[in-house]
Amino acid sequence: MSGDKQSYTYEQAGVSIEAGNRLVKAIGPLVKATMRPGADAEIGGFGGFFDPKAAGYKDPLLVAGNDGVGTKLKLAIDTDRHDTVGIDLVAMCVNDLIVQGAEPLFFLDYFATGKLEGGVAERVIAGIAEGCQQAGCALIGGETAEMPGMYAEGDYDLAGFCVGAVERGEQLTGERVAPGHVLLGLASSGVHSNGYSLVRRLAADKGWKLDRPALFDPEVLLVDALLAPTRIYVKSLLPVVRAGMIDALAHITGGGLLENIPRVLPEGARAMVDADAWEQPRLMAFLQAQGNIEPGEMARTFNCGVGMVLAVTADKVDAVTSALTEAGETVFRVGEIVAGQRGCTVSGAQGTWSAKEDWQAGHDA
Repeated sequence: MSGDKQSYTYEQAGVSIEAGNRLVKAIGPLVKATMRPGADAEIGGFGGFFDPKAAGYKDPLLVAGNDGVGTKLKLAIDTDRHDTVGIDLVAMCVNDLIVQGAEPLFFLDYFATGKLEGGVAERVIAGIAEGCQQAGCALIGGETAEMPGMYAEGDYDLAGFCVGAVERGEQLTGERVAPGHVLLGLASSGVHSNGYSLVRRLAADKGWKLDRPALFDPEVLLVDALLAPTRIYVKSLLPVVRAGMIDALAHITGGGLLENIPRVLPEGARAMVDADAWEQPRLMAFLQAQGNIEPGEMARTFNCGVGMVLAVTADKVDAVTSALTEAGETVFRVGEIVAGQRGCTVSGAQGTWSAKEDWQAGHDA
């Protein structure tokens, strides 16, 4: 009987230090491409520095946020499409900063998987770098964790963390919103990053052919319509916010129009949203028809074609609309603020969002 003892290695346990090192090398140029005033360090240290003074701030408040992409990730994994979920990750974080008046300055990502393989992490992080460039923030660090036994084969999870700044006194709190304010909506680019557990349930139950052209748009594969990355509104909104033309912003994420708009309203202000005011995107109509979803449930689950809602005074509507249109946004006038219980009412006529009769849905905050 041999007395040899087996010599264990980390590699045998499923973790490749080499794969991790290769990844850091591969993403170096991607990270460099996101550098901006205030951030100029190399990655590879134990943390990332950022200099708010170099970014032009005199007396900044820092605003921080973190988020994930939800089960949209599972759809990306199942269809081997990893290139744009990183944009979604950045979008979910930076859109939450701009609604507070803050400019996103730097971003950190967390990528966790059972085994680093097939260049998936590089593809995801390339998307994160692209999102950072769209938002004008620097990717100054991150964590890639290889954890055997924690994830099913091929699965990974993503989290993003972003810090922004706003000059003291310029933050958006919504306190200036009052009856008479007009609500403007900015068009979304698709489902964004909320409601995918329902989307995936429908896909499974209805046997959707994801790799075929979409019924509502033969130019696009259904999977590509469903995975279209979340629109990043930062660069178009920032100048208008800094000019003091917007009194509140709501990022339309989980909870839809109904639950997100009240988050930025003061007591005594109620948002009245008119669903007749813009055309329901065909992708939303498809989801609604496939799931036989009530209009009120649509308003609570999906963005329904509007990814961001702005509250502005009536005299600024034209200036804000033209500035944002020029910046590439599609702007709708979606409603108004009235006196009433803090909350939101979405209503539509018969036929709007496939309703059999006039309808309304409400949420009190």
